[in-house]
Amino acid sequence: MNILGIESSCDDTSAAVLKGNTVASNIISSHLAHRDFGGVVPEIASREHERLIVSVVQRALEEANIKKSDLDIVAATVGPGLIGAVLVGLNFAEAFAFALQKPFVPINHIEAHIFSTFIEEPYPSFPFLSLTVSGGHTLLAIVREDLSYTIIGRTIDDAAGEAYDKTGKMLGLPYPAGPAIDKLAKQGDPNFHKFPQALTKGYDENFDFSFSGLKTSVQTYLSNQTDNFIQTHLADICASIQEAITSVLVTKTIQAVQKYGIETISVAGGVSANSELRRKFERACAEKGFALHIPKPIYSTDNAAMIASLARLKAERGQIDNTLRYNYPAFAAFQG
Repeated sequence: MNILGIESSCDDTSAAVLKGNTVASNIISSHLAHRDFGGVVPEIASREHERLIVSVVQRALEEANIKKSDLDIVAATVGPGLIGAVLVGLNFAEAFAFALQKPFVPINHIEAHIFSTFIEEPYPSFPFLSLTVSGGHTLLAIVREDLSYTIIGRTIDDAAGEAYDKTGKMLGLPYPAGPAIDKLAKQGDPNFHKFPQALTKGYDENFDFSFSGLKTSVQTYLSNQTDNFIQTHLADICASIQEAITSVLVTKTIQAVQKYGIETISVAGGVSANSELRRKFERACAEKGFALHIPKPIYSTDNAAMIASLARLKAERGQIDNTLRYNYPAFAAFQG
């Protein structure tokens, strides 16, 4: 089975080809135009997707050494995401499938992250607990073999990835700030300053997350320091911020698997590429005997391989309705 996946939910234009269970290509074109603004500008993202989509898809097909006519399925993100950005990839994919007379499979972006640990073996065993943590989402879900899942916790305000980017911006770090904080934190002391870890103490039965208080705390702390102090202790401050974020994510995930008696943990989404988060999860799972699955960093951030991979899982389970292949309502993912 040959599947073309397309992802355009935010600032990455991506196309991938899956041949059977193997990723034959996974092209990701990040939009550097947003760095000057310290964050993603929706209008710029949409225009960049429109400019790049044809060449990115063409390159994915060429790298996979496959003809368009040899594709069996075309899949694309239908949301959630920036609506203008989503529509570029979605409309292109639907038209592409229509022209080839191939089935079109709509994919939910967050579900693709949840199942991104199935891009490469070894796969997690069902049921497993999934922590999906990115710039826009932070949630815990129990995932079952039929691809259904139950969300048991989510952020009540800001996502962990947003906390990284916004605190990084306060420190004058380039966008996206997550990788910069991760790199600087390796040289710093995580105990330099104790930033708040919300909803951890006394919340053993509550698996929701909150990071807005952390952002406020960092802003207040920095406002009371001199520029020289901040620059001198930049690595320590980054390490302290990262300690607060990663400790909350690991603590609440471990509490959840213990409560529900699950032995397998999956961590996905852009923040799962963070080296300290991976180290903390590896250590915690080794100590408690849990199986841990985290995709490679290239599959942690937004990418089309995860879109194609989830389409494959759906096809294998007979969850594709070919009678609806071209009339999927583009705005359905944004309703309700």
